Amino acid sequence: MTSKISPTNTPVWFITGCSTGFGRELALQVLARGWRVIVTARDQERVADLASDSGGRALALALDVTDSAQIAAAVKAAQDHFGAIDVLVNNAGYGYQSSVEEGDETEIRAQFDANVFGLFAITRAVLPGMRARRKGHILNITSVAGKVGYPGSGYYAASKHAVEGLSDSLAAEVGPLGIHVTCIEPGPFRTDWAGRSLKQTPNLIADYADTAGVRMQRTAASSGDQPGDPKRAAAAMIRVTETTNPPHHLVLGAFGVDAVSKKLKDGLEQIEAWHDASIGADFPKD
Repeated sequence: MTSKISPTNTPVWFITGCSTGFGRELALQVLARGWRVIVTARDQERVADLASDSGGRALALALDVTDSAQIAAAVKAAQDHFGAIDVLVNNAGYGYQSSVEEGDETEIRAQFDANVFGLFAITRAVLPGMRARRKGHILNITSVAGKVGYPGSGYYAASKHAVEGLSDSLAAEVGPLGIHVTCIEPGPFRTDWAGRSLKQTPNLIADYADTAGVRMQRTAASSGDQPGDPKRAAAAMIRVTETTNPPHHLVLGAFGVDAVSKKLKDGLEQIEAWHDASIGADFPKD
């Protein structure tokens, strides 16, 4: 390992899943600003160029987020090399689509290992350092699917809803300690999510052909033609870390803004429509 770099005023970012997509674009923009970054991927060679072109400001590490030993080693290497981690970006993960009934048990568990339990583990590993310094920012890349459930994406949505729930609780715990937590909720963006990275269990039950089946087909067909720009998304993420009052949730893309806004409005309407039944479930007041 190279010797530890002398501390500077530039922030240190730790980004998971930097081989493609949001992770890679974010790493490039962090480096372009003159900041320091730990770039990780399951195959270290796929991020080696980011480090070799960085003038010593990037450290490339192999990291499978489902491997607890690699998590511990990567966080230690990052802290030994740069002295601290200021911004953690939990970006590693992938999409799995299937109707709920047709879901494959192995694929479901693998999805949660990567999208949920791996994210939880890295967060736990980084928090002690942030807590000791009373500063830090955690960006959890969730999805519009963390707010809205679509046919064919039940298990993916469940994994992102889990991260959203953890993030809200974590923000309440570490906010008083000077640590920010933000869920980044992209809609369809021009990354590998709907292409090389997407896993699907074929729709074979005819009853789901017009719901889960159709959506799965449209998702795969949209790869490379999504409206979202990863470069602009990365810039928005960086902007979040530069504000003194960052949002707990940031939806990215017009599709996402419309979908999440509608879900929240519809939900509030249902709460109001069933108001009497809801409060009637309490014991009567004396």
